[in-house]
Amino acid sequence: MLTGKTVIVGISGGIAAYKTCEIVRGLKKEGAEVFCVMTVSAQKFVSPLTFRTLSGNPVITDLFDEDLNNTPVPHIALREKADLVLVAPATANIIGKTANGLADDALSTLLLSVKCPVIFAPAMNPVMWENKVVRQNSKKIQKLGIKLIGPVYGEVACGEEGTGRMAEVSSVIDAVFDLLNHKNDLSGLKILITAGATREAIDPIRFISNRSSGKMGFALAHAAKRRGAEVTLISGPTYLNPPANVNLIEVTSAEEMHKAVQAAAQKQDVIIMTAAVADYRPNFTFMQKLQKRADTMSLELTRTVDILEELGKSKNGSFLVGFAAESNNLIENAREKMKKKNLDLIVANNVEAFEEDCSEVFILDKAGEVEQLPLQEKISTANSILDRIVTRVSPSRKDRA
Repeated sequence: MLTGKTVIVGISGGIAAYKTCEIVRGLKKEGAEVFCVMTVSAQKFVSPLTFRTLSGNPVITDLFDEDLNNTPVPHIALREKADLVLVAPATANIIGKTANGLADDALSTLLLSVKCPVIFAPAMNPVMWENKVVRQNSKKIQKLGIKLIGPVYGEVACGEEGTGRMAEVSSVIDAVFDLLNHKNDLSGLKILITAGATREAIDPIRFISNRSSGKMGFALAHAAKRRGAEVTLISGPTYLNPPANVNLIEVTSAEEMHKAVQAAAQKQDVIIMTAAVADYRPNFTFMQKLQKRADTMSLELTRTVDILEELGKSKNGSFLVGFAAESNNLIENAREKMKKKNLDLIVANNVEAFEEDCSEVFILDKAGEVEQLPLQEKISTANSILDRIVTRVSPSRKDRA
């Protein structure tokens, strides 16, 4: 999603610099060209070699470093290439320098020379963040047009608790996307996405479920939010961190998901059902743990509500997308499911995609077209799916807002 964009990441001297490694990795995975500029203090926490390895580019640490003579993009030329500068962590020191126009190292000099958007992700001790001078400097750089993301409340490295932690990696990367004004083609649309597996209880500790991790649904929610949509995410149990700024509704059973979807579906422009909802549930849930006694045991099951089929009968103008995970006859089964459940689009994949970070999928539409997407990370697949949806959603929906 950031292919063709150049992001300069400035690292100043704070323990949160270790998080910046993940930020650089995340930006690279999205296709951005990344260059890192480090202060002397930052190098005490993470070595330049780490950022050189992660970014794939030389790291600027000193305005007068002789190595810059052999650098393809010297520090001063970065301003011509940069689409955005991100400083993470942004310490009280670099905030103060920027606020007062000081330039005594590579990073502070760069910040005075760039004309592109700039984001600071402050990170420091909570008492420092509340210091009047720091707050004044923070307000001053915001008036100069620099965007602040964070800090957030939590425990900091010294053990104190308060507002001073650097914003989470995903929030910082989202801020980069927002400021670069990447695709905003879903603005004004309300999108409901279901994700993960449901659990149908047998007793207090046992349940029927499946291998769905929720990764595809969370990737779709993340991508849709980045592209301007108002996103509601209904998810079964998962270990994944939810995307920032989405309306997350957590459920456990198929019945709970059914009720949550029913409550939310009427207000949606697009509904994407990636959740692997259990087809059957036990007729009876035991209140106490079942003890191991007999050599065999029978469990009577009953069908759960087919949420997707129910939605297909009363779409109320929503664009409905289903998913089909199959172990055989992939295209045939997906086409039959699309017709039976009155879907506008269906995404089909082999069951091997469960729990994986990458997937290879087929997209089928009502016109009978079948498009195969390559094996790629699920965030890329999510954006490809959204690309197909946005071309099929009526302009009246997109213009409504």
